[in-house]
Amino acid sequence: SGTKGFMEALSSGADISMIGQFGVGFYSAYLVADKVVVVTKNNDDEQYIWESSAGGSFTVRRDEKGEPIGRGTRIILYLKEDQTEYLEERRLKEVVKKHSQFIGYPIKLEVQKERERELSEDEEEDDKPKEEVEEKKDEDDQEPKVEDVDEDDADAKKKEKKKKTIKEKYTEMEALNKTKPIWTRNPDDITEEDYGEFYKSLTNDWEDHLAVKHFSVEGQLEFKALLFVPKRAPFDLFENRKTKNNIKLYVRRVFIMENCEELIPEYLNFIKGVVDSEDLPLNISRETLQQSKILKVIRKNLVKRCVELFTALSEDKEKFKKFYEQFSKNIKLGIHEDSQNRKKLAELLRFHTSTTGDEMCSLKEYVSRMKENQKGIFYITGESKEAVSRSAFVERVTKRGYEVIYMVEPIDEYCAQQLKDYEGKTLTSVTKEGLELPEDEDEKKHMEELKTKFENLCKVVKDILDKKVEKVSVSNRLVQSPCCIVTSQYGWTANMERIMRAQALRDTSTMGYMAAKKQLEINPDHPIMESLRQKVEVDKNDKAVKDLVVLLYETSLLASGFTLEDPHIHANRIHRLVKLGLGIDDDGEGEDMETPSDMPPLENEEGDEDNSSRMEDVD
Repeated sequence: SGTKGFMEALSSGADISMIGQFGVGFYSAYLVADKVVVVTKNNDDEQYIWESSAGGSFTVRRDEKGEPIGRGTRIILYLKEDQTEYLEERRLKEVVKKHSQFIGYPIKLEVQKERERELSEDEEEDDKPKEEVEEKKDEDDQEPKVEDVDEDDADAKKKEKKKKTIKEKYTEMEALNKTKPIWTRNPDDITEEDYGEFYKSLTNDWEDHLAVKHFSVEGQLEFKALLFVPKRAPFDLFENRKTKNNIKLYVRRVFIMENCEELIPEYLNFIKGVVDSEDLPLNISRETLQQSKILKVIRKNLVKRCVELFTALSEDKEKFKKFYEQFSKNIKLGIHEDSQNRKKLAELLRFHTSTTGDEMCSLKEYVSRMKENQKGIFYITGESKEAVSRSAFVERVTKRGYEVIYMVEPIDEYCAQQLKDYEGKTLTSVTKEGLELPEDEDEKKHMEELKTKFENLCKVVKDILDKKVEKVSVSNRLVQSPCCIVTSQYGWTANMERIMRAQALRDTSTMGYMAAKKQLEINPDHPIMESLRQKVEVDKNDKAVKDLVVLLYETSLLASGFTLEDPHIHANRIHRLVKLGLGIDDDGEGEDMETPSDMPPLENEEGDEDNSSRMEDVD
């Protein structure tokens, strides 16, 4: 085994770190056995027995009494008391399948099986008890039988004469490594059926694979790989306790390890397959392997080929649709984590937009439809396609004929933060400040006039809301809504704030400075805002104005996707307005209802005429 050479090298100053990587394969037998006996015979020599109980000594003697084995080696393990599971057929098959499924030479196990055997007439007679036979004879002597034989009776008699079968046990040698290492063959010679059969034996999946990539890498490092994309994502794809990946590493067709985190990134954990290297030593330890530069080279190649596979898959619309339904989150996670392949992965993204209806489109298709004067790619994030399509933020953008991308998965928020632009076009959120829609000179002039006209109202609203908003400004994005809440360019959006609040293990300390800085934008063309402006011109300290401004702010919060800090106060405000509309006196039934101290009260109403005029103001 090279012990002598190893010891000589060690005495001459060789690297002592080699200890632990030498002879491990054979000595691992003592993990399960107290004693190991090796019977071996060479063509040109006698038959010998090597025997050891791993106590630092061993014996070698000529085998004079044992059964001649002809040629070769027989190893006998005397198992420890607590390792008898290795006598079980199931456990042995499991070990061989895991580690030596693709070894070139056959591995056979003697197994016990059952089969059915037909009994001959003589055996049937022998099988019957003697008393039964004698009784039948007596009955035949006593009662002579006369029978009409028809066809049915003849068939019945034939059935009676049908031979008996018994189950018998027998032993045979069963080959355990029948699956051939398909990756060693030329890809041109392998059919889809061959790939499908191999995929099922490797993964125990009941469905065929969706796509396959078979390749070999040569040069500084040589290895062959076979990668499969399954048809459906496992239900526990992103669970922390789940195995990190499904790539098995082999060295010269001997299984070395699986779940190696360094072999493939987490976002590709759905890829299944094998990597077979010719360069790695067979008895390399896991620790050494983790630090090996070889793994980094393999990883880089695997990721590159996976991206190529997805790109090729995107050319087949039906197949890619199935793939994207199952693994879109993985692609988006890749954009968040893998900066090197971000541009290539961006080509694979698909979204619903304001113009595509039920179909999804790529960013490339969106850019091809952009207007000449459009600088950015407009998008909005939210809970659902229905919610974002009705959002106040998209009103003006869609009215002007611009397309808006709907991002409705929580991971889209993280994805958009990393993917800042595509083909030179900036990704622009329509829910954040600084939304610039292309305008001509007349539109710009008109907007300046509106800003001047509503300047006083903006100041009053800011004074009323105080620290609740960062600033109040005239909006260029609203059409039907009176106002909306936008967030600052670098803070969280309303949707991101909702996602972060929903985290079970969130860090509440970050909520303070990362939470969205809110800005109120008012619609100068809306009659509510015009009416409020006129009221403020008359009396900026009007209590009804204060109450209506706070009510509009809270309604905008809800419409913009935020949550109210105290929904109870908002509900009370609505109830009071309903009472006002119905002409119910506030001194009556609602007297015992507490009025929050920070809520500006409505002015005391006098008479029905005043009530009706106030409702007109609200309307």
